[in-house]
Amino acid sequence: MGRIALVTGSSKGVGRGIACGLADDGWDVAVNYNSDEAGARETAACVREKGRKAWVLRADVGYGGQVRDMFAELARDAGPIDLLVNNAGVQTWCSLFELREEDWDRTIRTNLKGTFLCTQQAARAMLGRGGSIVNIGSGCNHVPFPHLVDYTASKGGIDNFTKIAAVELGPFGIRVNCVAPGAVEIERTKLESPDYAGTWGPMAPLKRVGQVEDVARAVAFFASEKASFITGQTLFVDGGLFTQAPWPPPREGEIAYGVPNTAQAKLPVSLP
Repeated sequence: MGRIALVTGSSKGVGRGIACGLADDGWDVAVNYNSDEAGARETAACVREKGRKAWVLRADVGYGGQVRDMFAELARDAGPIDLLVNNAGVQTWCSLFELREEDWDRTIRTNLKGTFLCTQQAARAMLGRGGSIVNIGSGCNHVPFPHLVDYTASKGGIDNFTKIAAVELGPFGIRVNCVAPGAVEIERTKLESPDYAGTWGPMAPLKRVGQVEDVARAVAFFASEKASFITGQTLFVDGGLFTQAPWPPPREGEIAYGVPNTAQAKLPVSLP
């Protein structure tokens, strides 16, 4: 029997990339969606094209009853789960002054409560066998994102939830880690800027934006035996974007390393 993974919110974007990447790594994948059934079926087709099994499951992860039904359906149709990827997420682009209560509630319910509900059900299913849970965080695990108040709060919560879940579930052989992407080029982020890659790529020390494959490879690592002694950790997949501190641009003749507005870091004239 193949290893079974459930990826929430995988009808498109990073979630689809993770699902397809796990299929490349030999996983059978359950594709969860809330409203985009057509997208979820496209993701499932991608998994099947790679020779793996796929199931399509609808559930709003922010509601306990729907989450319980989803896990029951998966257990009935596929078997015991080995990996959960908590990827489902929403956000509101709005200032703190203008953020509506209902938008705050929706984001916290989906991103943070959904991670809790799915983790709880997955952990119960993994008892006696062990398994892996990977939460998808964000660069705002590390730094705040202006005008993404609810999103930043939810991802900060996921970062700490990862740690407490790792502590409590570790004795049962269940590892819990977090992958925190930075600027990743997907359908949604391309709408944020006419040239998303050109805007964010030069700001990262590695001088490019991320792709969904970068995130998928990090998830596959945490899910593998290569990470069997790793739990409670957050891995930032951001090209160093949120590691470097803001720094003033160099003056004429100065040496600069990784300054955001320099196209290429200059090397010293002489090396030791």
